[in-house]
Amino acid sequence: MDSSSCTLLSTPSPLDLKDHMNNGYVISNFDSSLEQKKPNIPRKFHWPHGDLVCAQEELREPLIDLHSFFVNDEVGIKQASELVRDACLSHGFFQVINHGVDSDIIRSARHHLNLFFNLPINQKLKAQRMAGSLWGYSGAHADRFSLKLPWKETLSFGYHENKSSQSIVVDYFKSLLGENFAETGLVYQRYCKAMQELSLVIMELLAISLGIDRLEYRRFFKGGSSIMRCNYYPPCQEPGLTLGTGPHRDPTSLTILHQDEVGGLEVFAHNKWKSVRPRSDAFVINIGDTFMALSNGRYKSCLHRAVVNKYMERSSLAFFLCPKEDNVVRPPEDLMETEGPRKYPDFTWSDLLDFTQNHYRADVETLPTFIHWFLSSKQS
Repeated sequence: MDSSSCTLLSTPSPLDLKDHMNNGYVISNFDSSLEQKKPNIPRKFHWPHGDLVCAQEELREPLIDLHSFFVNDEVGIKQASELVRDACLSHGFFQVINHGVDSDIIRSARHHLNLFFNLPINQKLKAQRMAGSLWGYSGAHADRFSLKLPWKETLSFGYHENKSSQSIVVDYFKSLLGENFAETGLVYQRYCKAMQELSLVIMELLAISLGIDRLEYRRFFKGGSSIMRCNYYPPCQEPGLTLGTGPHRDPTSLTILHQDEVGGLEVFAHNKWKSVRPRSDAFVINIGDTFMALSNGRYKSCLHRAVVNKYMERSSLAFFLCPKEDNVVRPPEDLMETEGPRKYPDFTWSDLLDFTQNHYRADVETLPTFIHWFLSSKQS
């Protein structure tokens, strides 16, 4: 179907979020090696027709060269900030090159992603995500949902940087998968550290683009507890019926994504689905709901999804920058001096995190639905 006929999508609903505590739900497993042998995918993987409209053109997101930032070239920084501003006012997506992340770190992270997802299912389940937890292995998010399952597997873990947690990722992998995965933990410890440093650079650039104190957001996110997720999308025999990740806006603050060469990330911009070209030397950056609130709605948290491929597997590395859970999400005062009335009430990241984990499936309208729920809960 021509993507130009696309109108905004299915009505948001949390109807298939499972209540682990009350229903005693037993987690079902997604063994992609078995599912791929079937002639048809199960109906629980089917998505509504409106969510499956094909993208037929590329997103023309800016490519931001960060070299000027690292050499303190003020002219180059100004030019980069203007490109960032234009993208964030429109759809919130851009890519960065010359980002300072060693290519060997990226290559090692991708290698260890493949090592994990190529394990037999019984070994991957040693890291299975438990009810109520953010961390661990999940097959098709079947631990949380029963309908519109994504055709993918994920491995998620936390990262925060302080003197008492220098080996937090290493310890996580060793505790779940044993000493044989100490090297995997070390690789992702290094990768997360690089992502944290890059995210603070981007936060400084975002502040410059908004015309506020350039260190404002860097200070806000310093010492936060972020989320790392490895995504694996197996080949799918009926890719026209399902999605690797459904249409949603990230509830977090900033996403740093590294795609492989297969591609599959798509963005809903200018009333059309548009693909994002993968670049091995670049990271895709997008604004999340929390940062949209921090900018008083000025910068956009854009709808996006991931499609699957009939013949090729795909993978990606996603780092979700988050503040400390008790940090109050409130636009900086120097932004509000020029921005007008507040669009969102004060809330904490833990408030929004609780909402998306226990009450609502992230989708088209997560932030406004959360604000309604949040204000209602305060009144009751």
